[in-house]
Amino acid sequence: MTTTPTPPATTTGRSLAVELTDLTRVYGSVRALDGLTLHINPGEMVALLGPSGCGKTTALRILAGLDQPTAGTVSVGGKDLTRVPANKRDMGMVFQAYSLFPHMTVVDNVAFGLKLRGQDRAARMRVARDRLELVGLGEQADRYASQLSGGQQQRVALARALAIEPSVLLLDEPLSALDAKVRTQLRDEIRRVQLEVGTTTVFVTHDQEEALAIADRVGVMNKGRLEQLAPPAELYASPATRFVAEFVGLNNKVPAQVRDGRAEVLGSSVPLIAGSLDAGAGLAMVRPESVTLDARSSTPNATVESINFLGPVSRVYLDVDGIDTVMAAVPSPVAVKLAPGDRVAVGVDSTPLLVVAA
Repeated sequence: MTTTPTPPATTTGRSLAVELTDLTRVYGSVRALDGLTLHINPGEMVALLGPSGCGKTTALRILAGLDQPTAGTVSVGGKDLTRVPANKRDMGMVFQAYSLFPHMTVVDNVAFGLKLRGQDRAARMRVARDRLELVGLGEQADRYASQLSGGQQQRVALARALAIEPSVLLLDEPLSALDAKVRTQLRDEIRRVQLEVGTTTVFVTHDQEEALAIADRVGVMNKGRLEQLAPPAELYASPATRFVAEFVGLNNKVPAQVRDGRAEVLGSSVPLIAGSLDAGAGLAMVRPESVTLDARSSTPNATVESINFLGPVSRVYLDVDGIDTVMAAVPSPVAVKLAPGDRVAVGVDSTPLLVVAA
């Protein structure tokens, strides 16, 4: 699979490429960024994903001009912005906290950045109302922020960031303060708006589902470094490192024997992902959906421990003979026919696996 997708068809002339080159940021004894290099195509949305302290927010703040790198450069559209102040970078930013002005109406909040740029009231009101329509809040324009729900306030913050027509849109954990249903709805809305406007976008999150759902490419960060940058499907199916495999999605760690470019796992011979162990004994990172079950086999090798119903899919926890517990993700109509104590045959499908040193 390619790792440089074609920008969205709606990309405008204002969409610019972003280049972070060998960024390092040191705070005392802490190395928050350790040689981060990242290229983002014009009009592309890239999600930076990783645990707390991995450096993703530091990278975003340096791109925004809110922090300075210890070393390295930041360029947008081929222009070096490393020492350019934040207010001269032509970037829109949406934070986790909405940061709206409570004494202003929604439309005045959205128009605020245009007012600072000296645009006359009629023009900025026209743009602000247009952006509110874009995020589905046209009818709320004359209300105050305190009268809106959390999800609506975050939409206002997005509209405000877009009103200035930024060359780059920066989103710093914008959904983490919202409840699950609103978070999912607004996540999809952000992607719709981003595709329609075509703004180059960097989305920082610790939520893998968010990153995989809306980004053109996802960059997984660990200890200030970029472990892998790839389209969501590629990142999930072909993790480049053990950290990526463990952080993105769920995995079973199953003993495996590698020989002749394949892994012997639970009695199955499975192809390997690049970066796997060359030969010998290791641990296969097996996705739950790659685990196969056969309740009618005459040679069972596992016992059902428990079953968790999750709607259309259920998780079946299995005590595999001679191995720790293995989790399988199976359609719920299949899972309801199983019960704790049942003996089943467990195997692995033909999906390529990453095998790491034990």
